[in-house]
Amino acid sequence: MPARPPMGRDHGGIQALDRAFLILDVIADAGGEAKLTEIAASAGLNVSTCHHLISTLHNWGYVSRGINSRSYVLGSRILHLSAACLRQVDLPRRAQSFVDRLNDQTREAVQLAIMQDTNLVHILRREARHAVRVEAGFGGNANAAHATATGKAILAWLPPTELDRIVADKGLTAFTPNTITDIEKLKEHLRLVRRNGFSIDREEYRPGVICLGAALRDHAGAVVGSISVSAPAFRSTPDYIEQMKVHLIAAADELSVELGAPGAILRAPVKTIAAE
Repeated sequence: MPARPPMGRDHGGIQALDRAFLILDVIADAGGEAKLTEIAASAGLNVSTCHHLISTLHNWGYVSRGINSRSYVLGSRILHLSAACLRQVDLPRRAQSFVDRLNDQTREAVQLAIMQDTNLVHILRREARHAVRVEAGFGGNANAAHATATGKAILAWLPPTELDRIVADKGLTAFTPNTITDIEKLKEHLRLVRRNGFSIDREEYRPGVICLGAALRDHAGAVVGSISVSAPAFRSTPDYIEQMKVHLIAAADELSVELGAPGAILRAPVKTIAAE
């Protein structure tokens, strides 16, 4: 277990927050469940102060009542934070073989992305194997979720209020003349993404680049990220895009199954796209 940070205003902290986090640590150290008096004693707090802090943590879902309401346990919100942390750390490792396979099959650039709050973050990438290839860079642009296939594959499945929050924070920057910069047009486009099961960026983020994306789901059916494949526009004929799409959706479905997604549809991939 990592050491606890120093507490108190003298160390640049806020006392109430210090105490709240200490209470969570105390419950965790006790095996995930402890009585109020035990928590107060371990945290060095009087029972009344401890109870007020626990009430606030309870309101936020970080603490819940234990059996017969005689104790307190860590709440479900802790699991939410834990899942987000594990997803960021564990997703690239679990996705590695699928990203490599998609790169082998299409010979094009493949990326794995997640949303961190309102930021689109690319966390894994494989470069194209063609002599002429897309040079999109690893990091991408945190403001470009609305203009990229990786971003739109995630945005399409977010609650409307969350989509509005992201757009309010990041805006709808026009990266190319093809970028969607109207919120209502974006929402209509995302409805098509949901219906089709994949997203497409037709030179919306970078001129001369076509990108297809598909959402990744976890055991709860929640979208946890996306995977995409990018190709130069000159190579992206309708047949070529269709081949990339089949490989992409197969990889996304199988990776989602690996992540525990219920009812993911597996599709048989077509033959590997030929080299130039």
